[in-house]
Amino acid sequence: MDWSATEPSIQSAEQHVESSECVDARNKTDGEKAENHTVNISFCGSTPLLWRAADIRKCREEVGVIGTLVGSLARQPRQNVRLGRPLEILQEEARLLVETGKATAVRHKELSETEESRLKAAELYQARLEQSYEEQCALALENKKAVLQRVITEKQNDKKGNEGAEQAVKERLESVEKSFSFPRSAMAVQLCTARAGFSHCPEEHAFLAADWPMPRDKRSETRFRVYKDLRRKGFYLTAAGKFGGDYLVYPGDPLRFHAHFIALCLPMDEKLPLSDVLAIARLGSNVKKTVLLCSPQDTSESGEEIEEVVYSSLQWSGIV
Repeated sequence: MDWSATEPSIQSAEQHVESSECVDARNKTDGEKAENHTVNISFCGSTPLLWRAADIRKCREEVGVIGTLVGSLARQPRQNVRLGRPLEILQEEARLLVETGKATAVRHKELSETEESRLKAAELYQARLEQSYEEQCALALENKKAVLQRVITEKQNDKKGNEGAEQAVKERLESVEKSFSFPRSAMAVQLCTARAGFSHCPEEHAFLAADWPMPRDKRSETRFRVYKDLRRKGFYLTAAGKFGGDYLVYPGDPLRFHAHFIALCLPMDEKLPLSDVLAIARLGSNVKKTVLLCSPQDTSESGEEIEEVVYSSLQWSGIV
């Protein structure tokens, strides 16, 4: 048997195994990092946003947070059919993420720098611009000299060349260093705003300041308790403003399932007019969904307060 013929295949197999092990180790390391990292929730006013792709993926896969993409795509900014990051999430989703320790609310830092520190940052930025201008002047001069030297070489190689023209180019080469000037308008400027500390102006910092914890009234508490209970039961939820309710309730990921319920969050002691009950029931029937009236209540069992939600379903049925 010719063993020499099998050596390359054995070596390639070993290399394939080694590369596969490296890929698996790298994927395992990336997976551990993804599991261990904490999601950062940024706020624009009182709207919670997720900016990082890893955060969006983790929230959807592990926590069931769906949200809505509200950012424009870099290559297709003038359209609203396909959107990108950031992901706008519900306030109840943000609160649940923070309370469970899976996320932290990121407050954009206020402008606490003094006038002196801002002046130093501006001076440092200006010094970097001057240094860049000097470097570009030197490179432009060297490029100019190289062009003239190439012209002289071509004149020397040309047998029919004019000696006067060659001498003129040589004189220009000798005087170019004294007469050369590089205009500032031709300077290439590298934007280093993040490094220089100019990422936001004071007005933008004030606008992006997070209002966290957000004010909580009876309405927001009711919505949050209903959201928390439905998520604990394994349902996925999205906003249901266009259906006249608080949440659309899905049995699984909305990419795979249609919503089965329209959740309407109501305090236990709130009175709902009969006309509103009929309207929401007819609406649910028209869109082929069951309306859920969700009312949180506190019960005590063996001296311990227990939070639970009472659900009542509404379905419009015709007379047969």
